[in-house]
Amino acid sequence: MSQHRRVPKRRLVLAGAAVAALAAGTLTATAANASQDAPTAKTLSAASAGELATKLTKDIKGHAGSYYDAKARQLVVNVTNGAAKEKAEAAGARARVVEHTLAQLDSVKNSLTKKNIPGTARAVDVRTNKVVVTADKTVKGAKLAELRKAVEAQGGKAELKRTNGEFTTRIAGGDAIWGDGGRCSLGFNVTTADGKPGFLTAGHCTTAISSWSDSQGGQEIAKSGDGKFPGNDYGIATYTGEVDHPSEVNLYNGSAQAISGAGEAQVGQKVTRSGSTTQVHDGTVKALDASVTYPEGTVDGLIQTDVCAEPGDSGGSLFADDKALGLTSGGSGDCSSGGETYFQPVPAALDALGAKIG
Repeated sequence: MSQHRRVPKRRLVLAGAAVAALAAGTLTATAANASQDAPTAKTLSAASAGELATKLTKDIKGHAGSYYDAKARQLVVNVTNGAAKEKAEAAGARARVVEHTLAQLDSVKNSLTKKNIPGTARAVDVRTNKVVVTADKTVKGAKLAELRKAVEAQGGKAELKRTNGEFTTRIAGGDAIWGDGGRCSLGFNVTTADGKPGFLTAGHCTTAISSWSDSQGGQEIAKSGDGKFPGNDYGIATYTGEVDHPSEVNLYNGSAQAISGAGEAQVGQKVTRSGSTTQVHDGTVKALDASVTYPEGTVDGLIQTDVCAEPGDSGGSLFADDKALGLTSGGSGDCSSGGETYFQPVPAALDALGAKIG
C-alpha cells in the first residue's frame, strides 16, 4: 500500500522587483477634480471595481486607464475628455481628466522595450499618466546615457527611476519544490488540459528543471511540462507521485487560504504572496502589463507590485482572498530594506496551457 505524502501548503513566490514603485498619492498636473455636482462614486470591493473597469474600458473611447483606491474603496478612471468623464461618473467611478491616452503610453512603453537593455523595466503608471522606466544598479555608463536620452525623447510621457537592487529571476520558494540544480515554489495546484493533477510555477523553473520533489534529494513527485520563458514566465508540472494537492496557499500561521479560481489583478488592489524563504508578505498592485528585461531576456505582461521577496520565493503564489492572481517572476530588493516584485498573471498562464485551478 503506497504511502500518501502531502506537499507542504506553501506556494513559492518568485522574489522579484517591479521597477520603481508608483507614487500612490501622486496625481498628474492635468488631473481635474470632480465637479461638486458630479455623481458620488460607488463604494466597491476590489473585485467589483475590476468588473466595472473592464466594462468601462469597452464602453468609453476616452478611457486612459484605471486603478482601485483601496482606502476610499472606489474605482478611479482616467479619461481624456468631458464626455468620457461624464460617462465614467454616471457608471459609479471617480473620473480624472489626464493628458495622455492609454494608447499613447502603451506606444511609448513598447518603443522603450525595444531598446532591450538588461536591468530595466517599463510600466504605465496610471496614477501619474506616464511610463515609468526603472533601471537597476547594473545599468551605467553608455547604457544609462542611452536610456536617459530615449526617455527624454518621449516629451514628458516617460520618466526614469533607479533601483538599488538588480533585476533577476530567482529559483526557490513557497511550498518548496526541488529539482536537479535548483529550488522553486509551487504556485497553484491545477487540473491539466488532459484532466490530470498538476501545478503552476514559473517558466524559468520548468524550462530549467525537468523533475520535481517535495524535499531536497527526495523521491520524484512531478515532471515539468509546457512552459515559456522569456517572453512570458509560466510553466506547468504534472504529478507523478502519490501526494495530496489541495487548492490552497500556506499562510505560515498554521492555516491556509483556499483558492477557488483565478482572478485579474487591479491597480491599487491589496495582494498577498507566500514563499518558503520569506513566508507571507502583503503589498499593492502598482501596474499591469509591465515589461522587465532580465539577463536571460524580456518578459512582457507582468503584474508590478511593491511586495517584497527574496531568493527561494520563485514561481510562488500571488493572491487576493480566494483568487489566484500571479506567479512570482523576478525583481529586486529584499524583505529587510524593501523591494519590488513582478508576477506572471495566472489567467494568461491557464489560457495558454489549457489548465484550470483546482
